[in-house]
Formats: sequence, C-alpha cells, structure tokens
Amino acid sequence: MKNNVVLLDGAVGTSLWEKAERHGIAKAPVWTYNITHPELVRELAQDFLDAGAQIIQTNTFGANGPAVKRSSKFTVPQVVQAAVRIAREVIGTRATVSLDAGPLSTLLEPYGDMEEDECREIYEEMIGAGMAEKPDCITLMTFMDLEMLRIAATVAKQYGVPVYCAMTFEKSGRTLLGNTVQEIVDTLGPLGIDGIGMNCSLGPDLALPVIREFAEKTDIPLIFKPNAGVPVVNASGETVKDYDAQTFAREVAPALDIVSYIGGCCGCGVDYIRAMKELLET
Repeated sequence: MKNNVVLLDGAVGTSLWEKAERHGIAKAPVWTYNITHPELVRELAQDFLDAGAQIIQTNTFGANGPAVKRSSKFTVPQVVQAAVRIAREVIGTRATVSLDAGPLSTLLEPYGDMEEDECREIYEEMIGAGMAEKPDCITLMTFMDLEMLRIAATVAKQYGVPVYCAMTFEKSGRTLLGNTVQEIVDTLGPLGIDGIGMNCSLGPDLALPVIREFAEKTDIPLIFKPNAGVPVVNASGETVKDYDAQTFAREVAPALDIVSYIGGCCGCGVDYIRAMKELLET
C-alpha cells in the first residue's frame, strides 16, 4: 500500500440499508440486523474484506443502551457481541476487527440533560460487552461533542487495545458544538489514543482542509474518512451521490501524504473502497 496507509472500510449503515432494500427486508436500526438478519452483516463484512479493507468495523455504531432499549427487545450485550462474532467469523485474522461506537442521541450538560456519570455508564456497558468478544481495537467516530468523546475514549483506553477517535465537522472547520482541531488534539492527545481525525458530514473537498489542520497540530496518526457528499437529484429524478467511487478516490488522493488511515463514510459502498485500494496500489 502507498506510504503504508491503512485502508479502512466504508459506510456500514447506508450499505446495510441498501442490502436490506434489495432483499425486501424492512428498514430498521442497522444494529438489529446482527440478530434478525446476520446474513446481511456477514455479507457486508465479506464485501469490504474482498475490496481490500484492512480494518473492518463491527455493526455497532449506534448500539448503545438507550437506543437498544428504545428500539428493540434485545440487550446491549446480545446486539454488540453478535456483531463482533459475525465480524470475526468472516474476517478471521485476514484483517483487523474494530469495535465501533458512535455518539449518543442525548447531549451532555449544559447543552442537554445527560450528566457525565450516566454517559460513562452507557459507554462502559457497550464497550465492555464488545470487548468480551476480543476485537482487535476500538473506533469512536462521528462525534460532534468533544466532551462526550473524551468520556468514551477514557472508557475505551482501559482495555489495552488501540483506540481511534474521529469527529465530524461543519464547513467552518469546527464541530457542530464548536470544538476546534486544536481543542480536540489538546483534549484527546494526553489520553494516549492511537489515531485521531475526522469522518462523515463533509465530502473530500471540504474535508481536506480539516485533516490538513490536524497534520499541523499533532503527530498522532491521522484518520480520514469523508463521505460521498450530499445526495442530489439529477435531471432524471434519480438520487445520486456528489462523488462516484472513482471521483472520490481522486479527491482523497492529496491526503495520502499526511494520513495513516483512509476510508469512506456515509454513501461510500464497497466500490469506493475498491477504488481507493487501486489508488493506494498505484
């Protein structure tokens, strides 16, 4: 691979919904598929592996306690542990299995009603359940609140595996709650995390300035996982992505000289990962 850049996978959620639609399966929180339709989750992990991804995320992004309780009759351990087992069964030792966790839907004080102790307990339950199945690492992604990510990362670092953190940014170069790159580096760096960067919300063109700023502020290995842009309706009335796979790969190419991990977020299916693999091999 070019410059030893590690290829990540693509969008788990949107890719699973696309698979569900093709199979006539009702749209549901994607983490429920770990139990109700594990064949979809297994197939996607195999697809990303075949496309060249070296780190495969578990289908656990939103499988936290409040969400699982609100939207299913399952428990967090049932959902999360099933996801890790599925990924490991497919991948074996051919790639790295990463336990994936995202932000909570409730905001922390003073922006919302959640207190730090409650937030920590939710992540302890979720991450603890997943680590019982021994994934290789933990990825915390798409966070917009630095304080919430700090809490989650503190929990994750207790397990002695690599921990990767990525936040989602606005066009302004700040998170939705106003966190700057410098603040993110200053807060997460001392925790000893193994990777830092951005994912989601922005296509490659708007995401590149953000990751370049990270490169100016820190020596921690950088993660770059932009999305396929905002879906638009073409002249034929079809909903299409701003970036097709080949265009996406070309647009992220300038980041290869500064990042250690690269992949795709919302809208980036298997063909996007395949296109990036080709880019990395040229």
